[in-house]
Parts: sequence; structure tokens; C-alpha cells
Amino acid sequence: MPSLGADMEEGKLVEWLVKPGDRVSKGDIVAVVETQKGAIEIEIFEASEIGALLAEPGQMLPVGAPLARLGAAGDKDIAAVPAGARVTAPTAPAPEPALKPPAEPVVPVAGAPAPAATKGGTVLASPAARASAAELGIALEAVTGSGPSGAILLSDIERHVPAPATSVAELAPEGRPKGKPGLDMTEMRRAIAAAMSRSKREIPHYYLSHDIDLQTAQDWLTATNAGRTPDQRLLMGAILIGAVVRALAKVPELNGRFEAELFAPSTAVHCGLAVAMRGGGLIAPAIPDAQGMDLDAIMQAMRDMIARTRTGRLRNSEITQGTITISSLGESGVDALFGVIYPPQVALVGFGTPRLRPMVREGRVELRLAVTATLAADHRVSDGRRGALFLAQMNRLLQEPESL
Repeated sequence: MPSLGADMEEGKLVEWLVKPGDRVSKGDIVAVVETQKGAIEIEIFEASEIGALLAEPGQMLPVGAPLARLGAAGDKDIAAVPAGARVTAPTAPAPEPALKPPAEPVVPVAGAPAPAATKGGTVLASPAARASAAELGIALEAVTGSGPSGAILLSDIERHVPAPATSVAELAPEGRPKGKPGLDMTEMRRAIAAAMSRSKREIPHYYLSHDIDLQTAQDWLTATNAGRTPDQRLLMGAILIGAVVRALAKVPELNGRFEAELFAPSTAVHCGLAVAMRGGGLIAPAIPDAQGMDLDAIMQAMRDMIARTRTGRLRNSEITQGTITISSLGESGVDALFGVIYPPQVALVGFGTPRLRPMVREGRVELRLAVTATLAADHRVSDGRRGALFLAQMNRLLQEPESL
């Protein structure tokens, strides 16, 4: 069971997406784990072959508990389960079997059309996917499966249904959106509280703020979007992220992770983006390798990340590998945000609401679009002078948006 956050102690295995004997490559999704922050897709980090599955869906497991055995392709020993290796959870509910052509009673679908995969007239689907489809009133034959032999997985069912806006009235009593497992707002709040308490207790924060003229960036954005269709237009948020990422090249000590009493700087910028959940709560998944993206790629990554965050379909790497986080108050009307660093990161950049302000430009007072940018940084790694250099560099970049 991987650690999916500084505050995580255990997780619930929801679904296996592989079976013994499957060959997997780096980045493949092999399982879904439910945590306080929702259902997280678990990736594999090296090419291998799945041996024995040591944990069953439905089990609550501590961080570090073995989930499966892996080995080189064709290794005869990986399927053997050593004595005592299987994880047990006495209080766990009855588990679902690992994904395979369904052995439980099925309802044949005569003449099921593509794209559904069938065997003997029955649509292939995992038990979790079958139950979810029945609850949502979805015909399995209309869903494209991504599992072995084209079998339909739980994730396929969730992708098949557009995520509706969730209002407070649509929340179940415990704060979980009705009909959406794995997203408990009460537990999420507890997780946020635990992580932020640890951060303020262990990290010596220092704070800086700087008012930045955004008018030039806004004018460039308006001109750039004029010839684009709505789905291709950029938002100011993408420009702000681009400026943060590029400014880190000047002050690299703000990008990395402080673990085991040692700071490990990162050459890659895995830029966390704080996303507010409908109904409350906050998750900050990372856009990986943002340093290699132009503004269009950043915008596309933002759209994808926000959509998947709000439907609870994140990968473990997006939750665990962030090297810096950006939090923005958007159109909330608040001028400044002074954030709390998300451990083990060492910096958080905040943006208030952009608004028209009187600013001096070439000796004249003008109304200009401006934003207050703030930096919360770890004094064990950097100091105010370096933090000020970072904010100044970000300001310079925002005056030349075309360079981003």
C-alpha cells in the first residue's frame, strides 16, 4: 500500500485492474485505492509481470502492506505465495474476486453491439463495474472496456457518465456525494487538518508578498484568444503557472522535497495545483514535468487535472510527487492568500483575485489589472532574499507573456 500523502496511514483496496500473469509497463494502472482524498489510481513504476495478488478488494490496509508480487516476465516463482505473505483484514467486508471473465451469475445480453466485449453472449465486466452500472442505470453493452480482453472496469463506467455539478443538497449525510464512492468530505477535512498541523508544527515558514501588474499579460491573452475557439482559449491561470515554473529556474531551491531531515532539489517541476472540491475540501494534485510545457500544454493539463480531481480519478504519482504547489483564489474577491506549505514540499505560491488597481506607470497613475502574489517558503532551505528574487523574476516574466 503506497503512501499517498503525508497524513495517510491506511487505504482501502477497491479494485484490481490486473490479474496474475499480466505483463505491465511503467505508468500502467494496476489498482484503485480509496483514501481520505478519494479513489486514487495506482501506477506501476517498472515493467514487470504480475505474480500473486496478496490483497483482496475491500480490505483496509496500512501503508507499506504488500499488495502483490512482481517479477520479470516468465519468472516461474512470482506466482507462488510465500507462507504468511497474504494480507488479512479480519474486519474487512466480503471482497470481490480479482478481475476475470465473470464467474458470478450474469445476465446475458443477446447480440450486444460493439464496443462492449462479450463471451458467450455476456458482456465482460468486473463485479464493481457491473454493480455501479446497475446503480446508475447504464447498459453495459454501451460502454467501451479497457480491461483484459476488453472487459469493462469501474473506471470505464465512471468515464462513461459526465460528472454533474455537485451542490450541497446533493451530498449524503457524511459529506460524500450521493452515488459516488470514495469521496468523504469529513475524512478529507481530517486529512487536510492533519497535514497542515504537521506543516505548521515542523516547517519554519516565512512569507513574502508582491503586487504584480497583469495588464500586459491580460492584453496579450485577449489578443491571443481572439482567433481561437472556446475550447482552445487560454486562461490567466495558465499564464500564472507558466511564470511560476519558469521563475524556479532562477531560484531552484524552492522546488523539491524535504524528507528524512534532508532537502532533495528536483530538476523536474511537478507543479501541484490546489483544486477546491464541490461541497468542500481541497486536493492538490501535481502536473508532472511542467517545466517542459508551453502555455497551451499547461492549459490542457489544467483542464484534465481539474476534471479528474472533481470526479475522484487521480493517479498516485499525481498525489505523491509534487515539488511545489500553487493556490489561487480565482474570482473569490480576496486580495491575498498566505498559504501553508504541503509537506514534504518546501514552498507554496498563492495568488489573490486579479482586480483593477491604481498603479504608477511611467510617472502616471493608471488603472491596471493587478494581482497580489505570495510565497510561503521553508526557512531550512531558503531565505527571504532568495524568495524575493523568485517573486521579482516571476514579475519580470509576466511582463513578457509571449516568452512563456
